[in-house]
Amino acid sequence: QLVQSGGGLVQAGGSLRLSCAASGRTFSTYAVGWFRQAPGKEHEFVAAISGSGGKTYYADSVKGRCTISRDNAKGTVYLQMNSLKPEDTAAYYCATGAYVESSGSYYHEGGYDDWGQGTQVTVSS
Repeated sequence: QLVQSGGGLVQAGGSLRLSCAASGRTFSTYAVGWFRQAPGKEHEFVAAISGSGGKTYYADSVKGRCTISRDNAKGTVYLQMNSLKPEDTAAYYCATGAYVESSGSYYHEGGYDDWGQGTQVTVSS
């Protein structure tokens, strides 16, 4: 089970940190991804991190502004978002899957089978 926290309302240029906490011994072996969905739009890949944390992946739209990290001892993955823009407004979801890393399907939501409840990020201009 993935439990998200963080998010909220922030002005353009501001920062937010999202957290995704999981229980279970196998969490540290699973890749975790962040996706977002704006109203009327499809799910969009944001970032992903391998189980060990050694590999990270970012969408071009957030590269240089977002950092994904994990603390496996705490069973938590973080998404630090800086220099936020109004177009970052969306519901953000973390997800994990047992085969994401082995298949290399970090960017595709179909590879993930366990999802957080979502958290809203709203960036005002």
